[in-house]
Parts: sequence; C-alpha cells; structure tokens
Amino acid sequence: MRVLEALDLEQMPREKLLSKGEKALRNDELLAIMLGTGVQGKDVRKLSKEISMLLERHGDDISVEKLCEVHGLGRVKASQIVAALELGKRLSKASPRAIISAKMVYELLYDQRDKKQEHFWVLTLDGGSALINLRTVFMGTLTQSTVHPREVFADAISDRAASIIVVHNHPSGRLYPGDADKQVTQRLAEVGNLVGIALKDHLIISAQGYFSFVDEGLL
Repeated sequence: MRVLEALDLEQMPREKLLSKGEKALRNDELLAIMLGTGVQGKDVRKLSKEISMLLERHGDDISVEKLCEVHGLGRVKASQIVAALELGKRLSKASPRAIISAKMVYELLYDQRDKKQEHFWVLTLDGGSALINLRTVFMGTLTQSTVHPREVFADAISDRAASIIVVHNHPSGRLYPGDADKQVTQRLAEVGNLVGIALKDHLIISAQGYFSFVDEGLL
C-alpha cells in the first residue's frame, strides 16, 4: 500500500516538481500545476494534456477563444494560460541569454528529448549568441535529402541571424551520430560558410542526455 501511495505521489505534478525540479516536468504537467483543478467530468491531468496538444499545434500565440475550444475549459482558466504565456515571452525578451554551451541548448529542449518521432530543430542566434528564435524544421528520418539547407537557412536569413545551432532527437535513445548525421552536419557547415551564417553546433538529444559535435571535436 505504501509503495502504491509513493507511486501516486511521484505521478503528481506538484510533488514531482518539488522532488525533481521544474525541468523534469512535461508541458502538460506544468499546465496541471498552473490550472490546479479540472472541470466537471474531466480531471486536471486529462484537461492539461488536451491543452498541451492544442498548444503544440498552434504555438504560444494562441488566443483565449481558441483555448475555449477545449471541452470544459472556461474563459477564466483560458485567460490564466494566455497570461502566463505572455509573461513568459516578455521575460524572455527582456533578458536574453547568450547560448554559450551545448548544455544550455539541451536544457532549452529538455522536454522534447523523449519524443517518439525524430524532430529537427534550428536555433537562430544574433551576434551576441542570444536566441532569436527556435523552430521545428521537419519531422522524420534524418538524411541529406530531408534536411535541405534551403529550409534550414531560410528563417536564419529572415531573422538576420549571425549563426545557428541545429538539434535533432534520437527516439532510440542512442546518442552517438551515425553516418547520415555526420554528412548532414558537414553539408550545413559548408552552406553556412557560403551564406555567412555559421553553424555553431549540432546536438543529438535523447532521454539519455545529449551529444555535441563541437564538444566532441567533430565540428
């Protein structure tokens, strides 16, 4: 009985935050803490998962009206979520931090590390290495044909970025890069040199941690 109680506590977002820290929580768990309670016929865990899925589809510019499409979510709770997202954006813009290590990139994408499908992200950075934007460029198996430099550098050029960092996950958990990973990295580095936007690093992330091409001397 005590074991079951311990497991139940471990699954509660607030207790998980207190024991493991906020970075160990998924987006829906953070939402569950913020909402506090569910609605009639839907507990807070189910409600927060539905909201998290909606945010993944529409991003953090979502409106109160769009959030209210979640069955049972009223304007009060929807307003709380929109206000929290806006506060996060303002604080982020007010105090930009330079991305100075692979560990910082990993922490930025920590809640994406155990995705079941392979994702490829691009971080655009200004001249001081502060983050301008973070985008998902594609989902699927990493090859030279799927990761086209045009898609990778298009937004970086639009952002007037000085450099980029690319990241992709390995759903298998394996961290060491394969041949395709190395080929893609070399190609992006070459194109970056041509367009004047340096490739600062390429990270592989998984539930096991991260691998940095720069830290390992491969870039």
